Amino acid sequence: MNPTANGSSLEDRLRRHVATLAGEPRPAGSPAHRHAASYIRRHLEQAGFTVTNHAVDEAGFVGHNLLTTPIPERAEFPLFIVAAHYDSISGSPGADDNASAVAALLEVAAVLGPELDSTERTPRCRLQLAAYDLEESGLVGSFVHCRELGQARTPVRGMISLEMLGYTDSRPGSQRLPPHLAGLYPDVGNFIGVCANEDSRGLLATVVEGLKTVRGLPVEHIAVPGTGELLYETRLSDHSSFWDRGYQALMITDTSFFRNPHYHQPTDTPDTLDYGFLTKVTMGVCEAVRRLV
Repeated sequence: MNPTANGSSLEDRLRRHVATLAGEPRPAGSPAHRHAASYIRRHLEQAGFTVTNHAVDEAGFVGHNLLTTPIPERAEFPLFIVAAHYDSISGSPGADDNASAVAALLEVAAVLGPELDSTERTPRCRLQLAAYDLEESGLVGSFVHCRELGQARTPVRGMISLEMLGYTDSRPGSQRLPPHLAGLYPDVGNFIGVCANEDSRGLLATVVEGLKTVRGLPVEHIAVPGTGELLYETRLSDHSSFWDRGYQALMITDTSFFRNPHYHQPTDTPDTLDYGFLTKVTMGVCEAVRRLV
């Protein structure tokens, strides 16, 4: 991918996205939350996507998913979804959780939108980008989207959830793990993780290959049984809504609270992130999605 556009580097653009989105907490319904939705819509549209607001009203929770019209608009191809949630909890500006992932989603749009419009090859899938609401309220936005897809009997090739992508810590012992995974993965928090279930192993392999094309980006992965019940921490993002519906899905993550001490804290601010790392992750996501669609 071209690291520059309009005279700015990918890293600079990611910094600006995070700074704009994570100036203050953005719980659902707040002014900051509405501003984030408008910002996301504007950048997705600038990348060439048509964006629709999908109202979410479930179990007392009210919000809006931002969904792009799939490209190409040909129903005979299955859908592939790349998503990041844009809400935060009320007490945290959510720079890593989840402005870092929204920033990556916007740059995936900027790179792949023009490619999908200009390609002469037959695609494998239709690409839909999703900015989910109410993830912090129990994955409500992705749950409702999955239910809509099921009701419409929409063929779904798979889904990628982008969840906290920008925090690293190069000190030995900075990466914590659940007890039964200790020793199986590095204890230094400088890698990007990919978490799938066993039914999504094919998707996992392609995504890991795409991420590994980026020089200097360490990549680790895991495939858990079933829908992640035996390792509940692997369910804590929107991909698990897709697992529960029987779709292939995975999460790309910096491992959240297993590494980042600012998780759900007032200190989850833009200055805590590693933008060189986030840049590499974004490049890897672009390559992985390109291979899939």
